[in-house]
Amino acid sequence: MYPNLLRMFLASRLRAAATVGLWLIIVGVLAAVAPKLESVEDNASANLPPAASDSMRARQLLRQAFPEQTGTPAIIVVHGRGSDRQATADAALRINDVLTGPDRPGGVAGVISAARAPQAAEGLVSADGGTQLVVANVQGSPSDASFRYTVAAVRRVADQQAGDAEVAVTGPAGIATDTTAVFSGGDRTLLLATVVLVVAILLAIYRSPLMALIPLLAVGVAMRVAQSLGALMAHAGWFDISSQTASIMTVLLFGVGTDYALIITARYREALIDEPDRFRAMQIAMRGVGETVLSSASTVVLAMFALLVSASPALRGFGPYLALGVAAMALVAFTFIPALVLLAGRAVFWPLSERRAAQRGLGGAAWHRVARLVTDAPAKVIAGVVAVLALLSLGLVNYRTSFDFVSGFRIETDSARGQALLRDGLGPGEIAPTTVLVHSSAGVTAAQSAAIAAALRAVDGVARVGGRPQLSGDGTAAAVQVVLDVDPYGSHAFDMVAPLRAAAGTAAANAGVGGAEVLVAGETAQTADIRDALDRDMGYIVVLVLAIVTVVLGLLLRSVLAPVYLAMTLVLSFVATLGATTLLTLTVLGDEGIGNRVAAYIFVFLVALGVDYNIFVMSRLKQELRVRALPEAIRAAVTRTGGVVSSAGLILAATFAVLMTQPIRELFQFGFAMAFGILLDTFLIRPLLVPAIVTTLGTKALWPARIRAIGATESPAP
Repeated sequence: MYPNLLRMFLASRLRAAATVGLWLIIVGVLAAVAPKLESVEDNASANLPPAASDSMRARQLLRQAFPEQTGTPAIIVVHGRGSDRQATADAALRINDVLTGPDRPGGVAGVISAARAPQAAEGLVSADGGTQLVVANVQGSPSDASFRYTVAAVRRVADQQAGDAEVAVTGPAGIATDTTAVFSGGDRTLLLATVVLVVAILLAIYRSPLMALIPLLAVGVAMRVAQSLGALMAHAGWFDISSQTASIMTVLLFGVGTDYALIITARYREALIDEPDRFRAMQIAMRGVGETVLSSASTVVLAMFALLVSASPALRGFGPYLALGVAAMALVAFTFIPALVLLAGRAVFWPLSERRAAQRGLGGAAWHRVARLVTDAPAKVIAGVVAVLALLSLGLVNYRTSFDFVSGFRIETDSARGQALLRDGLGPGEIAPTTVLVHSSAGVTAAQSAAIAAALRAVDGVARVGGRPQLSGDGTAAAVQVVLDVDPYGSHAFDMVAPLRAAAGTAAANAGVGGAEVLVAGETAQTADIRDALDRDMGYIVVLVLAIVTVVLGLLLRSVLAPVYLAMTLVLSFVATLGATTLLTLTVLGDEGIGNRVAAYIFVFLVALGVDYNIFVMSRLKQELRVRALPEAIRAAVTRTGGVVSSAGLILAATFAVLMTQPIRELFQFGFAMAFGILLDTFLIRPLLVPAIVTTLGTKALWPARIRAIGATESPAP
């Protein structure tokens, strides 16, 4: 396969130029026909539970039974400075009058306030009167620009009418708008920081401006192809793309793309030592790394597709777009990068000479010492590395997850300030009340709904039941609003969903409601379902991703034993990385918890990308075993791959570290974890632990393939 492919693209300067031109045409055509990626991004569905969950069923029934309550609530929190109740009341009245008057912002479907309806004061006014809520329902989807304009208009009204009071807009509408603003504000910073960092590292590695530019051009081509195809597919409804996924795609392609470029150009420099013809040298280089790069890309792509087994939309929608990006990057690496290097000719190494650049690919003195260490004292190396990993894993003692997305903003937002004011004035549960819905085709009477409300009021952990239950127009459904006395985004609140459902079900049966269906709606119920889905998904993902990695390694190395101990090193690396991340972000920086999806993201990416370096080293070891005995082959593999793989690891870690500049807790934690974990793989797992294990196992390291004493490998006897 590889020789034919390479002859097609690399046999002459003309074909190399045609290859580059073809890619540029593809980029231009896709850019012309595809919508902008930002126009198809959907941040709302990523934060929802599975469509088949009870909370989503409750949400659907609630909208059908009470269609007049359409819209997403924007909660305006009004707080008189020093709890001045008169200032609070005056400001709430002015805000209410503007939002219900002729000059109200378009998109406001209705307003709930105690300003003109004192009977509605329960749950909207604090006990001391110093805090009041004005709830404006905003029409449309939170992903639409018109929705965000309406929320912005509501905020302007609140600010203009605040007077001596302090105001902030929170609730689902305010949170969704702030989330979009936070992400969009960081996109340019992310891209610029990534480019600058990668350029600086590539210049330090290559010492050649043109050689540093080629990986960036390749990443640019792959990114434009992936973004255009992804936008077309998202527009067609094939999958969703969130702002968070788009941010991770940026750093992933820069990291993976420069890694592939480093591997290819390093082998090209090495080939030039014995083959002066550049086109034949590139063919030799691509034959040497083709299977390795293909295995690497396949592992990442398959790991991304493994996320499709997830029930959680946040994980399920994460994989296809990233798999598309890595596949595009692999195609660019196989064709565009070699063609561009060949078109540049000798100038690609300037100011170094071609011969001097080639000699740099033989490995430095430091890697010769490392190679000697792992073959001379493998047991000590294994014990030392495992001890370091175990020590880092102790950070997991303080591990906990967080489901409060607003607490994860690392910059001040109006919605976060509003939540703090609301929590202090009216209690934690008022941030997100829960709705218990009782539905029966036989009908629900006012007396029956009152009995259900009384039963819910007696449930431990309920702060209050809001007003009279609401009955649907056709009399088949009753909705009871329940406010908890705990944080609605905490585990204690999640655990109350089942007792609320059980209490309402028992009360409905006792009251004579026939065939009642009881469901719980609201932020707490939805987040509880998200938690359950993520717990279920994590188990499936771990098993499936490890199976994918094991199979790919087995096919590449023609071994059964090697994939097992290589997969074990990846698991050790993940546990140590998660422990270190917990220690830094929770214990040192004071985060409320690890983002609820972060552990799954870390596992998938760290295993899929970490195995790359094992693939590079072990495939080179297998090649060296054709001409060397095992100890010499190990030393040659470590020495020849040491510099280039370490450089690749530094770049990949640096690109993920750029995510730490983003004002989102999940991206900060994910960025640190990936950078730390990749460095672990680069400087402990790959050059020390893996070669030491291979040395210890000796001729059985690739079982059932046998390593003969002279250094060659042979297949097991039939």
